Amino acid sequence: MTLWVYVPIVLSAALALLAGPIADRSAPAAGALALAGAALTAAVTSTASLLLLVLTLIDDLPPSLVAHNEPGRPKLPEPVPDIIAVTATVLLMIALVRCGADLRRRDEVHRRLREAGHPADGGVLIADWSAPYAVAVPGRPGHVLLTTGLIRLLTPAERRVVLAHEQSHLTRRHHRITAAASTAAALNPLLIPVRDAVSYLVERWADEDAATAVGDRHLTARSVAKAALATLDRPPPGVTAMHGARRSHALGRVRALAAPAPAPRVTQAALLALSLLSLAFILTDAVAASDFITFATAWLR
Repeated sequence: MTLWVYVPIVLSAALALLAGPIADRSAPAAGALALAGAALTAAVTSTASLLLLVLTLIDDLPPSLVAHNEPGRPKLPEPVPDIIAVTATVLLMIALVRCGADLRRRDEVHRRLREAGHPADGGVLIADWSAPYAVAVPGRPGHVLLTTGLIRLLTPAERRVVLAHEQSHLTRRHHRITAAASTAAALNPLLIPVRDAVSYLVERWADEDAATAVGDRHLTARSVAKAALATLDRPPPGVTAMHGARRSHALGRVRALAAPAPAPRVTQAALLALSLLSLAFILTDAVAASDFITFATAWLR
């Protein structure tokens, strides 16, 4: 096989390098959707590349199963060294285990959060926890979970910001976007920076919705900073929370609320770059698949 089979893996690293700058410079809604889509494309194509490498072990089939191994017929060269095919097998198994574990952990966290609080007004759940958390819990229906620690920490106006932020997560189905990026990173660990960039952009998206709902960007920025500084730990995996996936993202979110909106041409350039990169993933994987078909046909006929 040719080197095309390795290109999706290399392009995954390129996408990871682009994720941070794109997250910092693009509009949050467009950036989150585009990065999540690119991450899924990268994960599927890089996993397919591993599968193609695994399937090259066909050259180790018993001689009785392949015609060209009959006496007097020349033996075809190996498509890739066996050590590469075996390594790909191990990596593919690890990726599938990681993906399954990520999905199970996400479902378990959502289940536990739905059971954690007691109903209050407006469909909000209140959990008697000292840790200051505000979490959007998806479901049918979805809920906003507030802890008593956060309620004591914030003023009534700041709590309105928090509720608007979390309601945005539910209304926009942000959990689906972050789940797509998380699944991609589970399949391909090179995409972890992309997963983190999507989480950041989703929080920025909800910040903008909250600022629009309350009509005060300064109040929204203060609420974001206050909730983030009060939270020492990261939120449970698989949830979208007011303080975000990382405290280190809080400063960027506060600055973004104080800065002008990203220029449309910058967002358009970022979307174009991600579209071209996604197309490159698909095309290179198609070429690699064509190479494998040629190889398999030669070995099995």
